[in-house]
Amino acid sequence: MKAQPLPDLSRCAVHTVTTKPWPIGTAIEKYARAGFGGITVWRDTLVGRDPLVVGKQIRDAGLRNTALVRGGFFCYGNEEERAKALEDNRLALREAEATGAPMVVLVCGARPEQSLGESREQIRDGIAELLPEAEARGVVLAIEPLHPMYADTRSAVNTLASANDMAEGLDSPWVGLAVDVYHLWWDPDLYAQIRRCGKNGNLTAFHVCDWRVPTEDFLLDRGLMGEGCIDVPGIRAVVEEAGFTGFNEVEIFSKRRWEGDQDAWLADIARACREAV
Repeated sequence: MKAQPLPDLSRCAVHTVTTKPWPIGTAIEKYARAGFGGITVWRDTLVGRDPLVVGKQIRDAGLRNTALVRGGFFCYGNEEERAKALEDNRLALREAEATGAPMVVLVCGARPEQSLGESREQIRDGIAELLPEAEARGVVLAIEPLHPMYADTRSAVNTLASANDMAEGLDSPWVGLAVDVYHLWWDPDLYAQIRRCGKNGNLTAFHVCDWRVPTEDFLLDRGLMGEGCIDVPGIRAVVEEAGFTGFNEVEIFSKRRWEGDQDAWLADIARACREAV
């Protein structure tokens, strides 16, 4: 099964980290001029800026703010660390509301000195504690399962099945799930879990890129859609079959691309969105 070609870029968004050298103002201007419909704001771009002003700039450019990235990192070794993690997530919720983002994407965290089970309990409890504020601000907390290679320090939530379990257990309309092809393409149960996620109304974000062969760096060498081995159109077809009508968000960490001309890079992204998503 394949998705229908995208007629334009109105349903495509670009994560600001994808064009990391650009400040947020430049990214807003360039994405809008290229015809993208959305922008996904990484929190580092807000440092020293008023989130309300950034939100207005996004709207004035005709873009949708698809999400704020990232919250999470709930795992802790003592109460001081726990309190610090929760406060940072509360700040992320305030920033999301101010910029007009409908969700905060959660990189949930892990601690190598404790069991994955303990980390998962801390993640679940942390999200549960934030739910009243998420509801008050109208911002969804979107759990993003990460590839198992990141289970040491970045996230103890590593399959869409486990993310579905967690979301269903929390049982709140303010909990969502972010499906990122880079992290999940390998899973033989992926399509069934996407359908499960959609059936429960939890499918809130879809991130696209590709897995380069060979991959030279497991963090900073993601590929442009169509230059690797991920069946992005096939996954997109199942995501849409499951009821997802949101943005195809381009999220690419690439040291190689960041070192090049960002205007040319954005043009490549636009082409790939039309041809390979």
